[in-house]
Amino acid sequence: MGNAATAAAQRANNRLRLAVIDRDPGFMQVLSNRLEALGWDLRALSSAVTVDALVGMRLNALVIDLAVLGPGSWEYLERVCARLPGLAVIVCTGPSSVAQRVRGLRLGADAWMSKPCHAEELICVIEASIRRHRRAEMPQLEQSTTVGEITIRPDLYQAYARGASLELTAREFEILNLLSQSDRVLRREEIYERVWGYAMAHGDRSVDVFVRKLRQKLRTGSPNWNYIHTHFGVGYRFAPEMDGGESLPATQIASADAESDQIVFQPALVA
Repeated sequence: MGNAATAAAQRANNRLRLAVIDRDPGFMQVLSNRLEALGWDLRALSSAVTVDALVGMRLNALVIDLAVLGPGSWEYLERVCARLPGLAVIVCTGPSSVAQRVRGLRLGADAWMSKPCHAEELICVIEASIRRHRRAEMPQLEQSTTVGEITIRPDLYQAYARGASLELTAREFEILNLLSQSDRVLRREEIYERVWGYAMAHGDRSVDVFVRKLRQKLRTGSPNWNYIHTHFGVGYRFAPEMDGGESLPATQIASADAESDQIVFQPALVA
């Protein structure tokens, strides 16, 4: 009996957990019947739920009909993808333009499907997205790091100042995490290549703009500390320092004034 109970518990833990934000009863019925046959756990949602609620569901994947979410659909999609990078997110909605599909994928969706679609095809897309995420998972989560007044949590893809979330986007967190793990100046080109994943085009100011936004959030959450220092013509260095010059022992490289960097906003940024 003990072995049977253990096997049953293991099967339950291995069941795929999916949430679907949709209000189409016919679509949901067909999908529900197919997933029940596969042994999946399905949460049917008629409206958006908070990111914290999604975390609590311990999902493997989320399917969203953007038409259900109304005017805030793009913001919601971006927030979910940024805060839950390990979650497979599939948009399954009505007819759309190329521009809309490209926008959704660039905001972080793993796939985009247009209704009407076959339930079996959607399930295959979900399974493929989950496989990609599982292959990308690190074998062990990095430990959290506390420097100055901020705590960097790679497991949550977020940073906190005195217990409050800084509400960083995925790009902002990746830049902060990258800088905090180095005791040297990182060139703009190196930051771009390691965060965006390809070579930086000549004249691209994306790194500067994202660092500026990151600094603003760090200053708001931890107003008495400077964290990111500018080396003009080169790049940036992470060195937590209290206002007044008291710094944490880390590096001997002199830094430029963190607040004196003048950056011109370029509207056509690669997000």
